[in-house]
Amino acid sequence: MHGEYKVPGGKLVVVDLDVEGGVLRHARVAGDFFLEPDEALDAVDHALEGAPADTDAAGLAARIDAAMPEGTVMYGLTSEGIGIAVRRALAHAADWTDYDWQLIHEGPQSPALHMALDEVLTTEVAAGRRAPTLRVWEWGAPSVIIGSFQSLRNEVDPEGAARHGIEVVRRISGGGAMFVEPGNTITYSLSVPEALVQGLSFQDSYAYLDDWVLGALADMGIKAWYQPLNDIATDQGKIAGAAQKRVVGPGGGPGAVLHHVTMSYDIDADKMLEVLRIGREKLSDKGTKSAKKRVDPLRRQTGLAREAVIERMIDSFRGRYGLVDGKVTPEELARARELARSKFGAPEWTARVP
Repeated sequence: MHGEYKVPGGKLVVVDLDVEGGVLRHARVAGDFFLEPDEALDAVDHALEGAPADTDAAGLAARIDAAMPEGTVMYGLTSEGIGIAVRRALAHAADWTDYDWQLIHEGPQSPALHMALDEVLTTEVAAGRRAPTLRVWEWGAPSVIIGSFQSLRNEVDPEGAARHGIEVVRRISGGGAMFVEPGNTITYSLSVPEALVQGLSFQDSYAYLDDWVLGALADMGIKAWYQPLNDIATDQGKIAGAAQKRVVGPGGGPGAVLHHVTMSYDIDADKMLEVLRIGREKLSDKGTKSAKKRVDPLRRQTGLAREAVIERMIDSFRGRYGLVDGKVTPEELARARELARSKFGAPEWTARVP
């Protein structure tokens, strides 16, 4: 069995192993990480030998930590990262490069249609009718998008939203409210087979699916990192938030994961505060006193036009994993338009948690 895992902000870990009698055998760990002293690598392999095959990543990490020679230094590597690579090997997880990725980047669309496209395209990936897809959104109108489980009245000030002509829609994924304006926001979705995140915990899947964009930001001179559970941050503040939804495959079989990210290119913080009810507890939990300090626009950090930032992100993904231009099919668009009308544009859905 073969498993690979790139440690967030670190290096690639590769594990090859067998399972015999319900335990791990012949484990060999490799990668482009740094590890001192040399004998520490043998200690890692020996720590995995004989471990029950159902041991989780944390349990495997504990075995490795206990076996490390005194003074061991890991750089670009963590014991938990090794444990995750083992779990991915046991789950027969796929790698990014196992797929032919498709890009969808079309013209501006309504907020409700964007919500519907996320559901339709991810369902198509789950059914095996669509290749794994990176979709870059263009917004046709300003909007507040609330998480699937958020209370509408607790998150949105209806008078503020009406005053600024902002549409409120509810998405299928969890997480918090997003305030978006055309030209000020960069949003993308990944619709990926469940096999890509096999062996990863829910939290680890966020870091794994966000790693490529951290590399793209680094290429633009921004040192960013994944901040659990679902933020991308820099030393100057949060720049993005992610959310996920798991979609079951046909007949309850392997499905797909929707992972979407909204990034603040620029932001009208005063308007955002008039529309969103951002409580003091939420702000204090982030260690700040002002909502304006919670979101740091990409425009200031990159000095690039929004279109240039998007182009560099796409180029970075293409360079890593390959990417061909695609489009929403007529059948997918028809289904999405119907969902936008009957579900995402309907008050019953938007206010399903009043």
